Amino acid sequence: MSQSLSHRCYLQTLPPISHNATFNSRHKPPPPRNPTGDKRSRKFYVACGRGNNRASTTNKDDYHATLKALNSKGRSPKKSLGQNYMLNSDINEQLVGVAGVEEGDVVLEIGPGTGSLTNTLINSGAFVLAVEKDKHMAALVSERFSSTGKLKVLNEDIVKCHVRSHISSLVGSTEDIDSDTRKAKVVANIPFYISTDVIKLLLPMGDIFSEVVLLLQEETALRWVEPSLRTPEYRPINIFVNFYSDPEYKFKVARTNFFPQPNVDAAVVSFKLKQPSEYPQVSSNKSFFSMVNSAFNEKRKMIRKSLQHICTSLEIEEALESIGLLSTSRPEELTLDDFVKLHNSITKE
Repeated sequence: MSQSLSHRCYLQTLPPISHNATFNSRHKPPPPRNPTGDKRSRKFYVACGRGNNRASTTNKDDYHATLKALNSKGRSPKKSLGQNYMLNSDINEQLVGVAGVEEGDVVLEIGPGTGSLTNTLINSGAFVLAVEKDKHMAALVSERFSSTGKLKVLNEDIVKCHVRSHISSLVGSTEDIDSDTRKAKVVANIPFYISTDVIKLLLPMGDIFSEVVLLLQEETALRWVEPSLRTPEYRPINIFVNFYSDPEYKFKVARTNFFPQPNVDAAVVSFKLKQPSEYPQVSSNKSFFSMVNSAFNEKRKMIRKSLQHICTSLEIEEALESIGLLSTSRPEELTLDDFVKLHNSITKE
């Protein structure tokens, strides 16, 4: 760090990450310095020189700011909560850019942590509803942006949170927002282990959200956005994602951009949510997905066998043939459109 800076921070045990690190960088940071050779467990801390210590929401968050924020609360990332903090502010800028966040937008953020993405969202002019399960991080981010008037923090588990009521209340109470024409957005760096739960919760909310932009595990992102028929990766979640949205893979994010560094790379995916009127036409969404899940529960079986609880094998064979498919078809061979046609064929009165 330049000697001309009035406020100097010296970090112990953890190597710095470059602000200019590219999204696809394969560079690995050098191992932590430990000149004493002491193999005992080490804790990170930040020692700062004299200067102005007051955080500014206009400053970019980086490695130093993230560790300083954690240290201020005496916290370390919890593996049980999937806490991997973003250290590269440029990626936060890209994430917000993908969502096209503008002045006056209402944005749902999941797991704000120290507030690095929150900072970028607020600087873009958004009103942020942040849902944070960790009470210490909820207090930290709430305190950090208390003076902005543009953040509401809920200390809740997102999968148990009444998102619809909170977002509707926020949109309705914010004078700067035209609630008749503008919908909220979701922009978040979520714990990888809750990805499926978050997707199932948010994608059917096309009536209140226009877009969901998430930082996901790269393998998951590829599997959801570019599924291939007749492969083990093709699952009911692929049908679900494409039923409710138009997904698009945006860019890869190297694992070296996170603290602590996960064992996998990440990727940003945009889900453009469909309006309810744009959903595939089925008699019942619940019935449709029940059929899809049943078909995939026994992937090695032909559909005429796995769906016998709905109707007879002969009726299923006839339905398959009526939509141009073989009577011996298996679930991994059917597209979303095929499943819609099959459902409508075997459930029609």
